[in-house]
Amino acid sequence: MRAAGVMQFGGPEALQIVDVEPEPLGPGQVRLRVEAAAVSPTDTHARSGAYAGRDPVTTPPWVPGMDVAGVVAEVGDGVEHLAVGDAAMGIVGPFGPYGAYREDKVLPGGSVVRAPANATVVEASTLPMNGLTARLALDHMALQPGQVLAVTGAAGAFGGYVVQLAKADGLTVVADASEADEQLVRDLGADVVVRRGDDVADRIREQFPDGVDGLADGSVQDALVLPAVKDGGAVATVRGYRGDGQRGLRFFPTMVRKVAEDRAALDRLRRQVEDGVLTLRVARTFPAEQAAEAHRMLERGGVRGRIVLTF
Repeated sequence: MRAAGVMQFGGPEALQIVDVEPEPLGPGQVRLRVEAAAVSPTDTHARSGAYAGRDPVTTPPWVPGMDVAGVVAEVGDGVEHLAVGDAAMGIVGPFGPYGAYREDKVLPGGSVVRAPANATVVEASTLPMNGLTARLALDHMALQPGQVLAVTGAAGAFGGYVVQLAKADGLTVVADASEADEQLVRDLGADVVVRRGDDVADRIREQFPDGVDGLADGSVQDALVLPAVKDGGAVATVRGYRGDGQRGLRFFPTMVRKVAEDRAALDRLRRQVEDGVLTLRVARTFPAEQAAEAHRMLERGGVRGRIVLTF
């Protein structure tokens, strides 16, 4: 069957249509006929070979992709929350040829739920990885209603979900944005919007002189933005940054693989889409044959919403 993958790690041009074997279906698993796979920065890193040392598969092809949506084609013994024909979405732990960019994908039952009833499969494919990461970041920080959360990269997919989920949790949100993205971030629900940039910590402190209680650093500014957080505050990071040990700040590197089979959390996100709490944003779709161009677009930057490959 067809997949979009690489035979040799490299730039976007390395992506091509490759032939892969179907995955066997076991107990507790679900087979999806894939219609959409969202593209993320993690995928571009995988394509370039950044994670090759962690991959147990040492021979090509390698297929990226962590977000998938489509139609349930088969369910294994013990799966009761889905039925053949259901529109569904899931999160993929990619390795070797088993990423999301393929026509057929087998997932653990805990990693796949019904797609939101008010969303297309393309829209649904944008939710699992970023949505679960945002939820995990907030759960790690465990802020209480009324406390203040700062969000960097608020116009991005992860940051946007953090803003919306934080507001649903009763937090006050201060978020960064470029001038062009300010209205978008306000529409997502941010209470205060400050201009993005290397001095964003100063801008946040101007609004909250005592510092914020927590920070979700979606723009990966690491040490630059830490001055915005009060002593002893919580910081959720998305690239493993663990801070400098100063001021009693508590760091929570947020690794979505830890919750990749948390079906209850993924299904809660589905319900929040249906209830209007979360907004699914698609920037553009490309047929799988144009995966290279999808990666080029993402790497050029400035994408608002997710790029999605279609099968």
